[in-house]
Formats: sequence, C-alpha cells, structure tokens
Amino acid sequence: MWQMILNAFRVKDIRNKLLFTLFMLLVIRIGSNIPVPGANTDFFKNLFDNLQAQNAVGWLSNMTGGSFEEMSVFALSITPYITSSIIMELLTIAIPALEEIQKEGTDGRRKIAEYTRYVTVALALLESSAMAIGFSGSGFFKGYETGGAPVSTIIVAILAMTAGSAFLMWAGERITESGVGNGISIVLLFNILSSLPKDFGTIYERFLRGKNMAFMITYALIILGIVVLIIALAVILQDARRDIPVQYASRIAGRNSMSNGASVIPLKVNTAGVIPVIFASSIMSLPLIILQFLDIRNTVFNVFASVLNSGSWFRQEYPIYSVGCIIYIFLVIFFAYFYTSITFNPNEVAANIKKGGGFIPGIRAGKETADYLTRILNYIIFIGAVGLCIVALIPIIISGVFNISRISFAGTSLLIIVGVILETLAQIKSQLIVRNYQGFLSE
Repeated sequence: MWQMILNAFRVKDIRNKLLFTLFMLLVIRIGSNIPVPGANTDFFKNLFDNLQAQNAVGWLSNMTGGSFEEMSVFALSITPYITSSIIMELLTIAIPALEEIQKEGTDGRRKIAEYTRYVTVALALLESSAMAIGFSGSGFFKGYETGGAPVSTIIVAILAMTAGSAFLMWAGERITESGVGNGISIVLLFNILSSLPKDFGTIYERFLRGKNMAFMITYALIILGIVVLIIALAVILQDARRDIPVQYASRIAGRNSMSNGASVIPLKVNTAGVIPVIFASSIMSLPLIILQFLDIRNTVFNVFASVLNSGSWFRQEYPIYSVGCIIYIFLVIFFAYFYTSITFNPNEVAANIKKGGGFIPGIRAGKETADYLTRILNYIIFIGAVGLCIVALIPIIISGVFNISRISFAGTSLLIIVGVILETLAQIKSQLIVRNYQGFLSE
C-alpha cells in the first residue's frame, strides 16, 4: 500500500490531485475552528457533555469532527447533504418524472445533483434556524443567556451555519472532480480522524491519569485489541462479495464463430455499507436528544431512555435494558434490506443480461434470473447485516462488561474509516494502471 502511494506521488497528475485534496481538507479544518458569530461555545460544550453522558449524540461529534461541540460555522457538517442525497434517491423511486430524468445519462445525473444541492441548502437553512431560534433564549448567544437575542443576531448565525454546510458540499464536489476519491466521503473521514486525538485524550484523563503502569498497559492493550479486531472485521466485511457467473452466447462473424466469453456480477456482502448503522443509531438517539432538550424527568421516561441508551444494554444490574439492543439489531437488519432495495434492482440487471445475450448457467434468462438474483441477494444481505451488528456492538459490549466509557472511535466510525480508505486506495490504484506506471505494474 505504501509503495503504491509513493508511486502515486511520482506521477505529476495524481500528485496534483492528492495535493489538492490535502489543501481542501486543510481549509475545512481551519473553518472548523471559526465559531458562529455571537455563539456561546461554553453553552454547547456543557449541553453536549450532558448528552454525551447518556450516549445520545456521541456519534454526532465524530461525524462533525467536533465542529458541533465547538459551534463553528461548519457545525452542521455535511449531514444535510447526506440527508438530501437519501431523500433524492427515495423520490427518484417514488416519482416517475425523476426516474426518467435519472435515466437520461450524464445530463440526468447532473440535474439530479442540482436538485440535491437545492435540497441540501433548504435542509441546512431549516436545521440552523431551528437551532438558533430554539436556543436563542437559553444561552446560545453571548450576552443573551436569560433572554432572546435580537433578530439580526439570529439571522447572522443562521446564514453562517447554512453557508458553512453549503461550502462543505462544494468542497466535497470539488474533491471528487479535481482530487482523489469521493469528496463527501473524504470530508466525513477527515472529520472522524480529526476527533480521534480528543477521544484518546478523554480516555487518558478519565481512566489512566494517576493509575499505576500495570493498569495503564492492561487498559491500553484492551482498547488496542478492540480496535484491531474491529478493523479486521470491517476489512473482511467491506471486501466480501459473491460473484455470480454470467455466460454470453457466441456470435457469427462471417464464417467464424466468435465467443463473447464469460463475466461475473459482483454482489457485495455489505451492499448497504455503513448506512444501516447510521440510520439505526440516529433513530435510537433521537428520543434521547428530545428528552434531554425538554428536560423530562418522569420515571417512565427515564426507563424508556435507559432502554434506548446503549450504555445500559450490557450492564449486569439492568438486564431488562438489553431489549434496546434487540431493537437496534432489528433496525440495522431492516435498513440493510431497505437501502439495498432502492440501490440494486434485480429486474433491471436481469433485463440487461438478457439484452446482451447473456445468461447465468443453469438459470433461464428473464424472470427466473431476476428471482435467482433476488434470492441470492436476500441471503447475503442478511449475512452483511449480521456482520454490521457484530462490528457495531463489540465496543458497546466491552463498555458494558468492563464498565468503561463509550468507545466513540470504534464501531460505526471505524467502519466508515475502513470503507473510505479502501475505496480511495482502489481509485488511486486504478489511476496508476490507466497511466501504465511501470513502477507499479512491475510489482
């Protein structure tokens, strides 16, 4: 891998793309430390600490690289863009007009991308307005801790956060066009990586400071072992696939019979990526956030919050709270099937195979091929969803059994890190092959 990266820097074109990507990430990191005009960052740090104690939005800090906690102009991060992309995918299926636009090729994809940008700005405006207006009288702005801030101050904050989210969307698209890898994924990866030093610092302050050397080494080995195990499982899960062989019939060219050969349909075991885990975590965390914001302290609500709180699932004194873990597993499996159903159409694949004169050995072309692909897909989706559950639950189980704090840099975060790194390295490798780089091909 390192040799491939060195070879990439020896090619001027790829080197410029890598440097452009690094420059854009540097600009993003600088913007993550610019606070929203007039915002009281101490208020959000205290609020975030309270929420984090309930394991409600620890993942939010990782997804934004700490920008939300610092209430910077990038506080919303690229979450509005991700949400709008998912919305547009669903609308493309539900609205025939959008489906026709998508089938227009490059022009259709360009129009869908344009609509996605509009939806992103609208969502960013909605979210920033809800935050600025909702907390304006609770300490959001400096000097207005006990009363509402002026309208002009609120508008400036709304525009700053909306502009920050729009800039991240623009930066992600520029990285995709002029850099290396998928820009949005690269930005998300960079946000997660930038939060890791703080996570390790928090662990040291809470559990290692003042302890003897034996305890520190044991604790560090446990954390290291968890991280290595999750990375290994994530790599296996990301690379695992089921190849479906496809045979193409021979064709006659003059007096010669020419065979079109064979091919395969690569079906990834983890077809939905990390999306099911993100969706399930969001749904489980949303009620906790609302309860914290409303400051509800009723006994029934406290039990409900504990069931949804991942920190209570595997603590021996509260076995009933493990019901929340069952709900979480169900949500991950459900979203794995749901997301795959809107991104992979077996009927369309079967039609394309038939149109090209191909067939799966032992399976008739057409409907039987579609049914066969559906049956195989349902099987491997379940395997991939179970793998996602295992990777996501390992740090939660360790946290409960050993009574340690939530391992925020494991599970979902490492799944994203591994997936994006493997995807980016694959793109670099393909670009080296296209340019016929001798140093790479001779390995």
